[in-house]
Amino acid sequence: MKALKIKIGNIPTIVWGEKSDRVYIHVHGKMSCKEYAESFAKIAEHKGYQTLSFDLPQHGERKDNDYRCDIWNGIHDLSIIADYTFSNWKNVSLYASSLGAYFSLNTYADKDFTKCLFHSPVLNMEYLINQMLIWFDVTEERLCLEKEIPTPIDTLRWDYYQYVKGHPIEKWSIPTSILYGGKDTLQSIDVIQEFVKAHSCKLTISQNSEHPFMENEDMKIVHEWLEENI
Repeated sequence: MKALKIKIGNIPTIVWGEKSDRVYIHVHGKMSCKEYAESFAKIAEHKGYQTLSFDLPQHGERKDNDYRCDIWNGIHDLSIIADYTFSNWKNVSLYASSLGAYFSLNTYADKDFTKCLFHSPVLNMEYLINQMLIWFDVTEERLCLEKEIPTPIDTLRWDYYQYVKGHPIEKWSIPTSILYGGKDTLQSIDVIQEFVKAHSCKLTISQNSEHPFMENEDMKIVHEWLEENI
């Protein structure tokens, strides 16, 4: 399919599909990159949408950059992407997965998206960091003292933890559909259902799927969910 590589500011970006006045901003998760949007973009194009995907800090073409993939840089970059997209398309929707969903929740609450799709979203980062503290036997006191503690999943950072605790997600009025794996260990079903109830979302649970949706059946499940909800 058609894939036009551009830079928005200094952010490597791909615009997928034939020209349309409707578009999805595609925000990938951790360990991913803008090219992973291709399968999404193919389905979206059949439904009359283009897709705009981009590399988060320290991902894809930006992997070796010192510009950290944290909440502040995430908000900064997602804002630049949205300004460009809303200036060039009449109808803008949002797809975000995992960490990309958390960045989106912190950036886009006041944006006029037509609809939103969240796949394996991190909706409550405080819950996830608290889980990591338990998993890796780290106390709040130690994190406060040392400021940064590497773990096999990610580096725990005191400044990030303080931001997260001070900025719970309270406002989100965009019509939203969520796909969640019943075996997701990063967010509990209670976290997901609390968000769904508070913000009137449509929830699809794939009981046997884990957070990454990487097993054999998962590709079909994701495909069917996208076909139904894009």
